[in-house]
Amino acid sequence: MKWEHALRDYEHYLKLERGLANNSIKNYKWDVEKLMIYLANHQIDDSPIKISKEIVQQFIYEVAKVVNPRSQARIISGLKSFFNYLVFEDYRADNPLDLIEAPKVGRKLPDTLSEEEINKLITHIDLSKPEGERNRAMLETLYGCGLRVSELIGIKLSDLFFDEDFIKVTGKGDKQRYVPISEVNKKYIDIYRDEVRVHQTIQKGFEDTLFLNRRGKQLTRAMVFTIVKDLAEKIGLQKNISPHTFRHSFATHLLENGADLRAIQQMLGHESITTTEVYMHVDRTHLADIMNKYHPRK
Repeated sequence: MKWEHALRDYEHYLKLERGLANNSIKNYKWDVEKLMIYLANHQIDDSPIKISKEIVQQFIYEVAKVVNPRSQARIISGLKSFFNYLVFEDYRADNPLDLIEAPKVGRKLPDTLSEEEINKLITHIDLSKPEGERNRAMLETLYGCGLRVSELIGIKLSDLFFDEDFIKVTGKGDKQRYVPISEVNKKYIDIYRDEVRVHQTIQKGFEDTLFLNRRGKQLTRAMVFTIVKDLAEKIGLQKNISPHTFRHSFATHLLENGADLRAIQQMLGHESITTTEVYMHVDRTHLADIMNKYHPRK
């Protein structure tokens, strides 16, 4: 079995069997492709079925020289997944990474914005330009609904259920969920939709897409990143933020105000509560207040 063939089969497995999103599949493939590049550079002809743990260990050793521990752990995890797939399909009897331990890395706490910082970012949007109303509606939705940027740009007009105070969101692996939306958030989306978007020339195929660029097509992830970065620079914010920071802030602020972790998990679309629990490490100061308020032995 050649590497290209194994990687193609692995890609199909990740997409069809595990239901992963395209970005996740791309990252998993890139982990394997790094090993393929290493083998080619060192003129090693071992196939994915025959490659030994010694060669893989040497590759990991070389990787450790040039990447940080977190990236190294990411590559080891990706390769373990690939070889586990080969074992699962009976191409191999063992995983050459079974005895390789990833470096210990502390859990990286997500960056967050205060309510004041979020308000400052949004109030500095230039509403004199048509895209200003769009940008305000987008940032309000990122923060108000806790969305990933890919979920934001994928929202359809047909996903808006304002009478029921929900929007339908398509997340990782095309999994759909319904997220509550506030009156304030609905107001800014309505302003953009009814006063700006209605005057745009919309390209074929994007008639149902909510947030459009100036050419009448769906916005890119990169464009949303640029909008956020430019606003942060405009107000002199001394934090390295991205669209995802609004999602982190959404979850953190809900937790700090006493929201149930399971409810936050549902709204964020996390499959595992463990993923949501990272927000427990952001600020524990509110926990004593919750204990005193709700425990029967207060």
